[in-house]
Amino acid sequence: MSLVEELERLEELRRAGTLNDDEFQAAKSKLIDGESSPGGLAGALDNLSSDTNQWAMMIHLSQLTGFVLPVAGWVVPIILWQLKKDMSETVDRHGRVVTNWIITEFILGICCFSLAGFLIGIPLFFGLLAVGVVFPVIGGIKANNGELWPYPMTIKFLAEREKRTGHYGADPGDAIATGEAGAPDDQQAG
Repeated sequence: MSLVEELERLEELRRAGTLNDDEFQAAKSKLIDGESSPGGLAGALDNLSSDTNQWAMMIHLSQLTGFVLPVAGWVVPIILWQLKKDMSETVDRHGRVVTNWIITEFILGICCFSLAGFLIGIPLFFGLLAVGVVFPVIGGIKANNGELWPYPMTIKFLAEREKRTGHYGADPGDAIATGEAGAPDDQQAG
């Protein structure tokens, strides 16, 4: 692949929302300066995405610190997310998934505790404990592979954040195609 083709492919990835502006500029400068690995664009993107994927994986797996230090499993992932959410949209998405799960898990824990008097809460609590281990491990593995895995049964308290050109992954032309741009239909000039 020539340098021009690689730069065009990089631009396509940026337009598709796969790369944010900072990631695009970093990969572009690596390609132009010749600092990329022998794989050209693939090598530049692998180097860039592996760091992002590792941070996303750490956000998921840091929930397990709660088994060593109580409450750390809730605090550490949120701190990691807050520190790195502006670095990458991917890290921000994973942080939101994990934060939604932490809040959901807390609410479900309160429900299990309330039902413990009726004895049904005890097995439910152990089930919650099991998914509290399994979900972060699956999420961490998927994050390391570059995939976003929304945890099942999670209540969405935090929706995806809007970016300057629209929603994550949205094409700027989508606003025009869906009629979101301009005045609402009821305010048309007559």
